Amino acid sequence: MNVLLSLGFVVTWSSGFIGAKLGAGSADAVTVLMWRFLPLAAVLALLAATVFRASWRGLTARDLGRQAVVGALSQSGYLLTVYYAIQLGVSSGTTALIDGTQPLVAGALAGPLLGQYVSRTQWLGLALGLTGVVIVTAGDAAAGTGAPWWAYLVPFLGMLSLVAATFLDRRTRTAVAPSAAMTVHCATSAVIFTVLALALGAAAPVAETSFWAAIGWLVVLSTFGGYGLYWLILRRGGVTRVNTLMFLMAPVTALWGAAMFGEPFGVQTALGLAVGLAAVAVVHRGGAGPGRGGPRRGHSGVKQACTAGA
Repeated sequence: MNVLLSLGFVVTWSSGFIGAKLGAGSADAVTVLMWRFLPLAAVLALLAATVFRASWRGLTARDLGRQAVVGALSQSGYLLTVYYAIQLGVSSGTTALIDGTQPLVAGALAGPLLGQYVSRTQWLGLALGLTGVVIVTAGDAAAGTGAPWWAYLVPFLGMLSLVAATFLDRRTRTAVAPSAAMTVHCATSAVIFTVLALALGAAAPVAETSFWAAIGWLVVLSTFGGYGLYWLILRRGGVTRVNTLMFLMAPVTALWGAAMFGEPFGVQTALGLAVGLAAVAVVHRGGAGPGRGGPRRGHSGVKQACTAGA
């Protein structure tokens, strides 16, 4: 897997947790999410009708419906839980940390669902990654955030939503062009978040520079960067490899949070980052032979779509 792509993915995906906190300081989660996707969906729809018209040829209503479900799970379900948890007071680093348990879930399911079995070396790397996650968690818990205990369960729902979207996408055999998938995903999220915002009376944008700065941050870094790279690396490296990079999100996000918001970043967080890096190295050394970690032929595997790193 290209090292630069992996590095870019870790940085841009983790930036989404920071963008969520930036937005949470000036508006409700659904307000930020609505204005993150509504203008973007409009622009993508215009491009789909003009520049990228050829990318829609041959797609059936079922193909588009499947992509809408993938978008609803990987964007709407995932992002709403992340933003809500941060709004409740869960630190950005802890939210990313909980998201970091995704590799274990994906690794356990990749074999029976996709035929991409995890090698013993890769399982060792996953266990090492979990150790890093636990180290970071202990440090964050000791610092305390004041969030209610149940708030820490919210990000788990988002993690499961993203895992479900990943496996649904990998099981499809219809090749969908990245531009088409991007448009469907973002349009689906725009509709969902607009309906939610209107229902909650939170659709009006905030007339503050910080709000629009957060929107710009989320669109450029998280949407086009984090989410797009997630699907690209998924196609090139398989489920286990792309999800192993998630072990790095918690400590990297904690570093962002310490620099931008003064959130705690101590020795335990630094140690967790080192262990996470070691986990990624072990999993990649474990390799992906035929039928083990690489993508299967005939799968679209990927829509280099548009969302979320948080």
